Amino acid sequence: MPFLLRLSIVVCALALACMSARAQISFTTAIDLSLRYSPRVQMAQADVNKARAALSEARDVYIPSVTAGSGLGYSYGFPLGQPSIYNVGAQSLVLNFSQHDYIRAARSGLESANYALMDARQAIAEDAAITYLALDHDLQREAALHEEGDDAARLVSIVQDRLDAGQDTGIELTTAKLTKAQIRLSVLRDEDETESDRAHLARLTGLPEEGLATVSSSIPAIASKTLLIPGAETASSPGVLAAYANARAKQEQAFGDSRYELRPQIAFGAQYERFATFNNYSAYYRNFQQNNAAIAVQISLPILDIGHRAKARESAAEAVHALREADLQRDQFLDGKLKLEHASAELGARAEVAELDQQLAQQQLEAMTIQLQEGTGNTSGRQMSPKDEQNARISERQKFLSVLDTTLQMRQAQINLLRQTGQLEPWLKSLISGLAASKRP
Repeated sequence: MPFLLRLSIVVCALALACMSARAQISFTTAIDLSLRYSPRVQMAQADVNKARAALSEARDVYIPSVTAGSGLGYSYGFPLGQPSIYNVGAQSLVLNFSQHDYIRAARSGLESANYALMDARQAIAEDAAITYLALDHDLQREAALHEEGDDAARLVSIVQDRLDAGQDTGIELTTAKLTKAQIRLSVLRDEDETESDRAHLARLTGLPEEGLATVSSSIPAIASKTLLIPGAETASSPGVLAAYANARAKQEQAFGDSRYELRPQIAFGAQYERFATFNNYSAYYRNFQQNNAAIAVQISLPILDIGHRAKARESAAEAVHALREADLQRDQFLDGKLKLEHASAELGARAEVAELDQQLAQQQLEAMTIQLQEGTGNTSGRQMSPKDEQNARISERQKFLSVLDTTLQMRQAQINLLRQTGQLEPWLKSLISGLAASKRP
């Protein structure tokens, strides 16, 4: 019995550990789950399967299709129809000048679908990565704002005591209360942002929203060499590549439609039928026989087909539209990538300035704390007070919040730039493979 009791305790402890572990997910796990459960990725995969089937359909017209059936029946008087016990037929295309163009169009369509799937995966990965970064930023801001709120509450208490002692004015007290109220307002706004980002990440990953949290240590740093990869300046996004592949498919389709008239079409056909002997065919047909077979090659030449001629013009217009749409998408991509490159560099510099500013505030706060403990004044000779300490703490937390904001903006710009250059998914795969290698004994 004691052994069973110990075993149950261990099992309960493991279950509780698993529940707490499920509340926190790492950066790579969040992205992996988002790619697995994304409806957009699943839709893109279905489009790939459809395009692959369309290519197979275009090529398989040269493979004979075989059918089997039966027309069994009873005839009274002169026999009507063919009372076959069973029949087997086969037919296929032998020659069509447009079919090879249709096959090339289907192949380009499959290429476009694959690029669209890649673009959908990168879009979901980007969304998951940015949402994860935003939630981690929100949680850190929330903790910092609560610390700043405590400092503001202590400041109000100190100023109130100083006002009662005649050392401060009502303006100082109102200013301290205003600071506390502003921090409280920021806390409420940040809590709303946290819940919104948590709900979005929960929808992306398929995990329960309650208790969902990030692991800050799992967020990797993006090195500059990752952004400055060889060929990145000429790289194109999967969305642009998909648009051009779709334009090629439309062009091949239009070329095939334009070659319909005045070109021979050859088809192959074969059929076997076994007739019933209990009907009265033998009474009316002198050379009636039970087994019958036929094989033929049909040749046709479309001389005039106004409908197909209009269809060719329609396909040509669609091809021009698809090509110009791809050009427009390419130009938008290049403009966006150029802006992101400049924004990423600027945000990196801003993040460095904010971090140094926060470090300076932290060092000044530490120096002020030492002066308060030793009872010495500052360089101007004025004695440091607890009020000065609280103001310094609030200032340091505000600068720390600025560091969090600029760091988030810089990371988001870097993630966007990785996607624009088509390197987001390879970068994520390298992270996952590196993590697996580090866990390997």
